[in-house]
Amino acid sequence: MATPLDFGFKNYNGYGSHLREKFNHQRVFKVIVDGGFTCPNRDGSKGYGGCSYCNVDSFTPELSRKLPDIRSQVEQGIERAIKNYRAEKFIIYFQPNTNTYAPVDRLQKLYDEALAVCPEQIVGLSIGTRPDCINREKIDLLEHYAQKIDVDLEMGMESIYNDTLLRINRGCSHEEFLSALQLLHKSRLQVCVHTIFGFPWETEEMMLEYIHEINRHAHIQFVKFHHLHIVEGSIMGVHYKKSPFKLFSLSEYTDFLCKIIPMLRPDIVIQRLFGISDWNLLIAPNWGLKKSEIQTYIDKAIEKRGIIQGSHYLTSN
Repeated sequence: MATPLDFGFKNYNGYGSHLREKFNHQRVFKVIVDGGFTCPNRDGSKGYGGCSYCNVDSFTPELSRKLPDIRSQVEQGIERAIKNYRAEKFIIYFQPNTNTYAPVDRLQKLYDEALAVCPEQIVGLSIGTRPDCINREKIDLLEHYAQKIDVDLEMGMESIYNDTLLRINRGCSHEEFLSALQLLHKSRLQVCVHTIFGFPWETEEMMLEYIHEINRHAHIQFVKFHHLHIVEGSIMGVHYKKSPFKLFSLSEYTDFLCKIIPMLRPDIVIQRLFGISDWNLLIAPNWGLKKSEIQTYIDKAIEKRGIIQGSHYLTSN
């Protein structure tokens, strides 16, 4: 017997449904752009080596890494999305590294170049960054674009615990994250928060507190949930190979998601439920499934268990 999931209806506020509703059921696709940025935690401004879990290549499409200029990346990304996914509208996504880590005039030049490729088809701009690389001037620049298209600022919160942020060489405190949120209070920018679940020294109770922290900031509109995965080229990858530690299995992570989704404020849109990496870079956990298969596994579990986003929100807060 067919279920609501078979017709595309999920028990949580998913990003795909959000985009379809917002853009009159047109197919909207994110085009990833590598702007050639670095990170203050890599170039010595705050540290070297980057966050211990991070290898930028693990989450950046190979094509984006190979194309040198912004225009070529956008053109080929759009062409590929139309061919493979019948996409109709596009969100330009500056993803790798810290995409506000430059003077405002350089940022404007890069953003303008990307948005000029086919402006009639571009409906959004998404900027991945760190909370310590946000200031009023950069917010003003992004708000200028937000007069015409949707603009979301994706910030890595990762953990709410400074001890964890120190142990992963984040180079950024939770207080700096809160300061960035304060700057964005009442901004027309849409705020997306990125978290990582599964640091081996954090208990489940500690991770559940992430949701309370997200819920209390009304201007957080999107979240990306990731499980910790270990990739080649990362500091954590070196440590894991020498002394493996506990990571989520797919069933364990699904169980955890089924605990946090009911706690999450019902208006927040979940852009992503889990992390992915190129197979050739992934060390662990290898769940042995493709991205679409993992998504289906999680969605079916959520539906079967009757999990509904926000159903415990009032009681948990």
